[in-house]
Amino acid sequence: MKNVTLISHPLIQQNLTRLRDQTTQPEEFRRALGEVAALMVYEATRTFATQAVTVQTPLEKTRGVRLRREVLLVPVLRAGLGMLDPILRVIPHARVGFIGLKRNEHTLEAATYHKSLPEDLSGFEIILMDPMLATGGSAVSALDLMAERKAKHVRLVNLLAAPEGIKFVHKHHPEVPIFTAALDRKLNHKGYIVPGLGDAGDRLFGV
Repeated sequence: MKNVTLISHPLIQQNLTRLRDQTTQPEEFRRALGEVAALMVYEATRTFATQAVTVQTPLEKTRGVRLRREVLLVPVLRAGLGMLDPILRVIPHARVGFIGLKRNEHTLEAATYHKSLPEDLSGFEIILMDPMLATGGSAVSALDLMAERKAKHVRLVNLLAAPEGIKFVHKHHPEVPIFTAALDRKLNHKGYIVPGLGDAGDRLFGV
């Protein structure tokens, strides 16, 4: 599927199996989700733009690289919070923004209730984090908000994705690459991913 990267590393898939298991309790769910997020970010950042630099080692000067743009992590509240700290441990210098979206359970449309982002996003490498890409409504709403602030370099990172969600995101933002650990079969009549793992936010926080 174009502009979709399926990350099938064995350590990711083992943790994803723990996440799918309905007997997994919130503490273990949080730990497994964090491990998956930390592993996925390596692939999602592989194409970050870099620039050459010269550094002085204890012995001589040598060439190296540094990131060309500042990194901004944007979790979609609330389930995206489970991915934030593990990714921050990998990219500790990143800045953090937040987008709060709530899905209407009847219309399945997303409504924004919170946003905290820099006014101009054009100079950032942005990682938008949400464990589930179901209908795609929340992702598109978040991407729309960032586009209004001139975001140019955005990557969407999800644990699970449904074909309907990918299609909807690419209909509205075809330039945005999607990174996921699994492409599941479909959505059910309530808009949940099948086979999925249930409501990620509920299972993450226990409520």
